[in-house]
Amino acid sequence: MKRYDITSQIKDISEKRKLSTIIISVPPHTTDIVIRTSSPQRLDKLANDFYSDASSWWMIAAVNKLGKGTLMIPRNTIIRIPDKERVLSEIEQKNRTR
Repeated sequence: MKRYDITSQIKDISEKRKLSTIIISVPPHTTDIVIRTSSPQRLDKLANDFYSDASSWWMIAAVNKLGKGTLMIPRNTIIRIPDKERVLSEIEQKNRTR
């Protein structure tokens, strides 16, 4: 799932559509999976492994404050893999209040 697929459409005065990225804050939860990378990893590979969807890499990046300019995660980095449905629920709640 691409991050802009669930972004609310916001239009300016001229009815031109603008997309606004939602910065999510998903607190840690007991359903989260925590891993330490033993070698360099790619966010899209982790998303594919845990969500069966490589395009959901941005969820892992957002909750771990990663991915600014690269999909690579250095060795020995602790990564939190949140429950995908919880992340989508947080975004849906934010969309309702915009």
